[in-house]
Amino acid sequence: MGSRLLCCVALCLLGAEFTVGGVFQTPGHKVTKMGQEVTLRCEPISGHRVLYWYRQTSGQGPGLLIYFNDQDPVDDSGMPKERFSAEMPEKTFSTLKIKPTEPKDSATYLCASSVDTALQSQPLPVQKPSSFPFGLQPPAVLSKGLSCSFTKRNEWVWGTDKDRKRYGINRENLM
Repeated sequence: MGSRLLCCVALCLLGAEFTVGGVFQTPGHKVTKMGQEVTLRCEPISGHRVLYWYRQTSGQGPGLLIYFNDQDPVDDSGMPKERFSAEMPEKTFSTLKIKPTEPKDSATYLCASSVDTALQSQPLPVQKPSSFPFGLQPPAVLSKGLSCSFTKRNEWVWGTDKDRKRYGINRENLM
């Protein structure tokens, strides 16, 4: 049998165990074959009107993909629209879809919510986890160096600086 190059996309997401203040995001992590569709879901804190989706690639601060105010998309300028889509059909949740996945999609995806945008027409660009606008706090794990990387040994490493977990890639991990 000829050798085949298996391309996988590892998406690290901040799941319920990595959130503070009630934002709930699923799934907690996802490994998928290249070319598949991935749907991420975020439930904001009850009563919050504004929901943000961010993507953080290795070695970079989180970058804004899109944000919603009262379910309406306000700024989606950071989202690659040819393969990414997001919606907030109800006040209780939002989805972010990536289709088809590509290796460059390997990143940490996170959402955040706030009561309002604090009289600001657009959120400030995020360079460091501590620079969220107007007191909006990211999940605490972000400031501890959450990272996700794919190694040459067909495994991905996910976790904080103190707590790293290794996962091998095999057929059971692929969706």
